[in-house]
Amino acid sequence: MNEKFFDLPKEKRQRIINAGYKVFSQNSYKKSPVGEIAAEAGISKSLLFHYFHNKKELYLFIWEEAARVTREVMIEERCYEPKSLFDMMERGLEAKMKIMREYPDLTAFTMKAFYEKDPNVAPAIRESYQRHVYEKDGRFYLEINPEEFRPDIDLGMMYQEMYWAAEGYMWEMIQKGDPDWDKVEKDFRRMMDFWKKIYLREGNE
Repeated sequence: MNEKFFDLPKEKRQRIINAGYKVFSQNSYKKSPVGEIAAEAGISKSLLFHYFHNKKELYLFIWEEAARVTREVMIEERCYEPKSLFDMMERGLEAKMKIMREYPDLTAFTMKAFYEKDPNVAPAIRESYQRHVYEKDGRFYLEINPEEFRPDIDLGMMYQEMYWAAEGYMWEMIQKGDPDWDKVEKDFRRMMDFWKKIYLREGNE
């Protein structure tokens, strides 16, 4: 990657990155034309290749950029400080909404990239995902207080169920195209209220 990319004004860098998110989220890696990304960003294809040597480099860069932005916003919103799972989820929701409004296609891109099968990029995505999950979530799992939850709850299964529900909901919204982020936020808050009622001990709701 050409380091001159970072010398560009932030607005232009963001436009190129958002163009990558949009085009790669609409197609498989193989079927995503670099020329379409350049056109979406308002630059020439040759200039895009001046900053990124090839499509793979661009793809993996914006994947890592998505992880960086997400981690940065989550830290700004103090998402990893609460000892309560639902307090963390509340702050996490605020962070996610902030990201989605600034980078409207980031979530669609990351979900598409996670399931990408192309051998040119899939192994690197899997390795990166595991690394970021460990850095982001590993410490918090140890801080969940079992006393908050009903004694008959399998906490691992509970967490997995909430993850699947959230991921499934986001995938459905993204497939419909142009999500209404205000509705997404409202729906997530309703889900969290529901989970609190069925998982938390009486008096902790």
